[in-house]
Amino acid sequence: MNIPTPVIRSLARPRIPLAVKIAHSAYTAVLVPVYWRHYGPGNFLWFSDLALIGMVPALWGERRRLTSMIALSILLPEAPWNIGYFFRLFTGRELFGLSFYMFDRRKPWWLRALSLFHVWLPGLAVWSVRRLGYDTRAFRAQLIAGEAVLLASHALTRPEENVNWVYGPGSKPQKKLSRGLYLCTVMVLFPLCLWWPAHRILKRFI
Repeated sequence: MNIPTPVIRSLARPRIPLAVKIAHSAYTAVLVPVYWRHYGPGNFLWFSDLALIGMVPALWGERRRLTSMIALSILLPEAPWNIGYFFRLFTGRELFGLSFYMFDRRKPWWLRALSLFHVWLPGLAVWSVRRLGYDTRAFRAQLIAGEAVLLASHALTRPEENVNWVYGPGSKPQKKLSRGLYLCTVMVLFPLCLWWPAHRILKRFI
């Protein structure tokens, strides 16, 4: 007798512990309304924020492709954030300018503390991919979804927010290139320099 795949999955032992699913969902449930109030809805177009939220259904459903897409989207972009954050934490000097807001005393400490998900989220994503397996179809899906996010970031957010760096590298908009040309450049560089290398890394080592 052939047993449907969904039934087999439901009977199989969960590969992601329940405690991880609950903890991540609770953290996200706290962060989303706080960020919405302090940063506005446009902030959720950041790939890191989308990854945080997307990990909720990815973990509960143990969805390989979605988990793989999330790992692709943040594995390399989060590296300079973390390097810059810990560099300033231990030296007091700014590096890259991506995590500068973590040291802005005008923001409440608890609001800045919520952003520490940048530190552990990449590890959670990679660990989840190791548990579920890497879906090689994720690169194509991420390419389509990621480019749509970049277009939305440019269309729906203000230059001073510079979501996903669609207006300039770092924290400020650039002025050397036209906005259209710069956006096209970003839409080429993201898959070429970030998603494709991450795809190769995950495909080979996971």
